[in-house]
Amino acid sequence: MILAQLPRFHLSILARPSFSLSSSHFNFLNPKPPVTVARNLFSFASKSNLATVEPIPLPVSDSSDLDDAPVEISLDKLFIPPETDVSGDDSASLTARILKGSNIVLSKYARDAQVVQADYVKSSVKTEDCPADGLPEFALVGRSNVGKSSLLNSLVRRKRLALTSKKPGKTQCINHFRINDKWYLVDLPGYGYASAPHELKQDWNKFTKDYFLNRSTLVSVFLLVDASIPVKQIDLDYASWLGQNQVPMTMIFTKCDKRKKKKNGGKRPEENIKEFQDLIQGFFETTPPWIMTSSVTNQGRDEILLHMAQLRNYWLKH
Repeated sequence: MILAQLPRFHLSILARPSFSLSSSHFNFLNPKPPVTVARNLFSFASKSNLATVEPIPLPVSDSSDLDDAPVEISLDKLFIPPETDVSGDDSASLTARILKGSNIVLSKYARDAQVVQADYVKSSVKTEDCPADGLPEFALVGRSNVGKSSLLNSLVRRKRLALTSKKPGKTQCINHFRINDKWYLVDLPGYGYASAPHELKQDWNKFTKDYFLNRSTLVSVFLLVDASIPVKQIDLDYASWLGQNQVPMTMIFTKCDKRKKKKNGGKRPEENIKEFQDLIQGFFETTPPWIMTSSVTNQGRDEILLHMAQLRNYWLKH
């Protein structure tokens, strides 16, 4: 089956890019100009129909140290999966259907989310060397030291499934972990680690790009962004490239437990997240799905697994 026929979850076509995609830390991706594409499989709420609706207060983590007011979001910023009807819901009913600390509405496909088995399978440096059993997979990628391996370990409730290190750049391959013998979590090399040898960075960049564009079983990329620090240009560029190349993406905001303003550049994680989303709107027509997380408190773990479940089950059906 050719790639164009595969049931993948695409984001909307880019709008007017607000950031240059030719920065030195990202030029290996060689972004191409936006092109017109068909309507995406995952539809977002229509702005024209929801312009007069009041913002909905989103549920936040149950963690006792997060006592700030709930994040508010308007309906047109929600991620509403296909075959999910919210037209008859009032504000309270719809709020109950939104995953905590996210903009994602639960659908009927959110089932079988629990992880009962997780096994390391293999590491590859070429897309064609990845497992060929056809199981759906989710890839984790982000700037080095964003907490990628720690999040992976949190998702599967294992301390050492993925290699963690205080030194960024330890992941150097496409690492496949089989979950419940039914699907894969994939740990990809981090980007933006300036101290890595140039030749090594080029190798990482080459096979990561090829994996994104040519891996037929990739259901979605989970782009990790550190919410404890101000917005980084490299993260915006990476998100823009994924959308421009129609690679399905969910934004995972990490380190949301770090609350002290002095360590956050004067801003709370929620403020950094809002700023990132505001900047994303400059080059996306609609808001991609996003989730707030912390590998320290396990905030967002169950929400990610539920989101993966509904994407995966819809992908398998279609």
